Amino acid sequence: MCGIVGVVSNAPVNQLIYDGLLLLQHRGQDAAGIVTQQGRKFFMHKAKGMVRDVFRTRNMRALPGNVGLGQVRYPTAGNAFSEDEAQPFYVNAPFGLVLSHNGNLTNAAELKAELFNTDHRHINTDSDSEVLLNVLAHELEKTTRGLPLTPADVFAAVRGVHKRIKGSYAVVALIAGHGLLAFRDPFGIRPLCLGRGQNDSGHTMMVASESVALEGTAHQFERDIAPGEAVFVDMQGTVHAEQCAAHPQLMPCIFEFVYLARPDSVLDGISVYQARLNLGETLAKRVVSTVPPNEIDVIIPIPESSRPSATQLAHLLGIPYREGFVKNRYVGRTFIMPGQGVRKKSVRQKLNVIASEFKGRNVLLVDDSIVRGTTSREIVQMARDAGAKKVYLASAAPPVRYPNVYGIDMPTAAELVAHDRTVEEIRVAIGCDALIYQDVEGMKRAIGSLNGKLDGFDASCFDGVYITGDITPESIAKMNEQRIDSSEEGDVDVSRLALPNPQEA
Repeated sequence: MCGIVGVVSNAPVNQLIYDGLLLLQHRGQDAAGIVTQQGRKFFMHKAKGMVRDVFRTRNMRALPGNVGLGQVRYPTAGNAFSEDEAQPFYVNAPFGLVLSHNGNLTNAAELKAELFNTDHRHINTDSDSEVLLNVLAHELEKTTRGLPLTPADVFAAVRGVHKRIKGSYAVVALIAGHGLLAFRDPFGIRPLCLGRGQNDSGHTMMVASESVALEGTAHQFERDIAPGEAVFVDMQGTVHAEQCAAHPQLMPCIFEFVYLARPDSVLDGISVYQARLNLGETLAKRVVSTVPPNEIDVIIPIPESSRPSATQLAHLLGIPYREGFVKNRYVGRTFIMPGQGVRKKSVRQKLNVIASEFKGRNVLLVDDSIVRGTTSREIVQMARDAGAKKVYLASAAPPVRYPNVYGIDMPTAAELVAHDRTVEEIRVAIGCDALIYQDVEGMKRAIGSLNGKLDGFDASCFDGVYITGDITPESIAKMNEQRIDSSEEGDVDVSRLALPNPQEA
């Protein structure tokens, strides 16, 4: 899970990209990067950390140009501590290409060998995004063969990419001197949308992972980029679009609606906020069948993503809704933090209880999902320590039983508290008095009812169905070998072969 932004304008775009990345900060807090283009020259700055920390005034001044892209990174492959694996990535031929990618390639290892042996291209990191960049570069080189680049050539290259690559990918790339390219995998697993804005000199085109990045930068949302579609915006701001996949299907990742996306975003025609309200409505039926409502004194959400579901649940059951946890907004998401030790340590730094809401009460806690169970166990104990008589826990999502291979950091079954456990066994592991889960079909109906044009969902972490059709236990094991390296930062051997950051004064 990462956040990406791309802009073509007739005015400087550095501040616009920065603002867009701030609005997507929830999608990645490990690293951030921006590339701009002036003439045919790229200017890049990227580093580990949050957007506000990576980009200072001197960095922004060193990013001139009217075209650019940016990314906030959340690592699932490669090295979590290496700045060399922060995006965007650069390659100098053909034309000069810069690329940022949200998703995860499921055949990256095979492609890496193919690039070396057949395409004669060198990959310098463990990042699958660098693999994707080089596949795109090779396909562009094949389609142009030394001739001037046309939109038709770009779309032919993307068709070649779709044929070679498997997995999830929403991509934004710059082709030096020609324009900005954005495309999405044939299943539309990761989101990508297009918007238009106005400035004093004319109009601006922006692509972004979520609609909130468009709206928050005064752009009018135009549409989602379709699964398999490529959009090419030339240097004059003219938009060219073409379907480049043979059999596209709209099957977005359902976890975007459960947890990942901001509630004020609309993805593939579905309001994330309304989706979470609907999940609360279907969850209410599950709660009633497990715990009589008269045994629940108060409903308390575990901030933040669960609030809409908890609100709807409380409304339907006629039970008071209260805020019982105060969140420290300056601690990163525990779900994103690499390393179980770091994750466990951070829970009490991140949340503090309002003891008066717990003391002497039977409390129903509502979470958006339960992944590893570490955070849930800590929170249940915090509620008990605050004086709760009984602590019930409800999850707006079903049990997460299977590894995710499409860009969410839950790839190993051993890390999932629900894997190979019954609900009762999970309840004991977490330590609550009752545990209520959403059911898979109920979740799909609740969210899918908001857009009848969907072909389905990627719900693989819940139902074990991998829609790309290439996932086996062996391939999951191979991908786990490419997982983020949790070694200490000082252990990393850094050797930079990339477009360097501008020299800082």
